Amino acid sequence: MNAPAPGGSGRSTPPQRLSRRRVVAAAGAGFAALAAGGIIRESRRLETTRHALGAPGASGRLVRLAQVSDLHMHSFTPFFGQVVACLHDLRPDVVLFTGDMIERTAGLPALEMFVAECPRVPSFAILGNWEHWSGVSADALRRLYDRHGADLLVNRSTDLMLGDRRLRITGLDDLVGGVPDAAAALGPLASADSRNHLLLVHCPAARDACPLPVGHRADLVLAGHTHGGQIAPLGFAPVRPPGSGRYVAGWYRDAGPPLYVSRGIGTSLVPVRIGAPPEIAVFDWTLG
Repeated sequence: MNAPAPGGSGRSTPPQRLSRRRVVAAAGAGFAALAAGGIIRESRRLETTRHALGAPGASGRLVRLAQVSDLHMHSFTPFFGQVVACLHDLRPDVVLFTGDMIERTAGLPALEMFVAECPRVPSFAILGNWEHWSGVSADALRRLYDRHGADLLVNRSTDLMLGDRRLRITGLDDLVGGVPDAAAALGPLASADSRNHLLLVHCPAARDACPLPVGHRADLVLAGHTHGGQIAPLGFAPVRPPGSGRYVAGWYRDAGPPLYVSRGIGTSLVPVRIGAPPEIAVFDWTLG
């Protein structure tokens, strides 16, 4: 009970009541704050997805590939430091950068810092649509990757020896911003034997639009670009960028070579992810 105020009437003062509108507004503000906090956390909640390929056996060689896609770097933030630390913890044999690492020239120093901090293992990169749109030349990007032991593949293939096994890696130019040419990428190879053949494309629709020349096949295609929809509540991705085709995220094992579409790391246009957290994809591949 409230004590009577000196000189007052002795009646207590009733507490002020909140109007219904104020209660609803306060609740709405609290919900919005919680939702915003959750969205920000999800955009930085890095996930590692793990996948096994090939038939394990005494004659096979197990190789670990780590795919990093769609950084969309502007600066080297603590979150990208977390990505680098995760890569080191994974101890990959090969690191693959599948495009859209930067959006403009100003992102080059951050990308250089990122690639320099990555594990010192054989690394390969391709171009995405944003590298083409950034105004940065392919030669400048190639020199950046070269300085840190990474090979930029633009309509080009290379054979990587891992012990006594060969991994053939083909990188195509971007479907949206560039001119992918699978025939040019594979034409110079002396052998059409394409066992253990990895195909890197940025846009997953390239799986359908850029078939390999006769005599070549891919055992695995890795793509990014879609961000898993980026805003995909309950798994529904209503908006995806051109070049996504029918693909959103994860495995596609229907007609054509097996394709994995990474959700990538960063964000584009809006700094938000809903239902599509950032991802490093890891593939433990037993090479035949």
